[in-house]
Amino acid sequence: MSKPKFHVKDQWPLKRLIMEGTRGRILQLMVMGVLLGTTVPVHRAIQTPDYDDTSTPESLNPSWMATIPDIYSLSDVTMPGTHNTMALYGGTLAECNSWSLALQLRAGIRFLDIRVRHVNGNLTIHHGISYQYADFGDVLMDVVDFLTEYPSETVLMRLKEELSDTQNIYDSVVRYINEYAHWDLLWNSREMPTMGEARGKLIVLKDFTGPDLGMLYNSLDIADDWNVASLQPEDVEKKWTSVSTHLEAAAVGNKNQMFLTYSSGASILAHPNALAQLINPRLYEYLTGYVGQRKRFGIVTMDFPGAKLVQTIIGFNY
Repeated sequence: MSKPKFHVKDQWPLKRLIMEGTRGRILQLMVMGVLLGTTVPVHRAIQTPDYDDTSTPESLNPSWMATIPDIYSLSDVTMPGTHNTMALYGGTLAECNSWSLALQLRAGIRFLDIRVRHVNGNLTIHHGISYQYADFGDVLMDVVDFLTEYPSETVLMRLKEELSDTQNIYDSVVRYINEYAHWDLLWNSREMPTMGEARGKLIVLKDFTGPDLGMLYNSLDIADDWNVASLQPEDVEKKWTSVSTHLEAAAVGNKNQMFLTYSSGASILAHPNALAQLINPRLYEYLTGYVGQRKRFGIVTMDFPGAKLVQTIIGFNY
């Protein structure tokens, strides 16, 4: 079977975006954000230790898991991740990253947040209404290429259905895995693997209905207070308190449970890039206060992370 091709014309007509209920409201807000974004001047790309919206990471860490002992539980590993990993297009309200998936993996990112829209058996990559010019096959091929080159590593992937009416993507997910990867690539258990068991594996954190396909996303201890009302100091402080509180809980929490902290957030008045420029420096400052110590912070998931921030997170494993 040939790989499906998708084009901008495949998007839903605008009239279908005006729907009742919570999802319809979210879609309307995203349309408003894109329209508002057209009046904002294009900013120059920024690359700092904690924030990067350029196309190329400042440094790479492709095989940092190689020296972690095989006997360690994966839940005891501190790792960097990206929120809405494939969201590179759609304007400032939709975009959450600027590095390609291949570069994210080589920069050291080990948790991927993948959102798929199910249409006629095909799984296109979306952030809300914004099509990301890729499909699930593209994601799998990048992961396969990476793990083939660096078999000491593992990749965790939250897989979530986005902007679909079916609520039934399991069969399509299986078909894509068989076509673009192979079944033995997956960790086929709900149980937490050791680092030795996880090497060379894609661990799907299943966030959709259907039979088991690896671990369950909701089995993790998750802090994802994504709705940040504005960039006003009180709203940013509220978000940061959520992040720092959960990182502190991860450091002393159940070693058999994986912790996942999202530092990302968004709203019409707080686009992901603007919020990341406020939160990422605080995250970097907080974490650098523990440099030199071995700390368990779990998965730290970010928008537009800088390479030094990624390296700092990795460093807590040694």
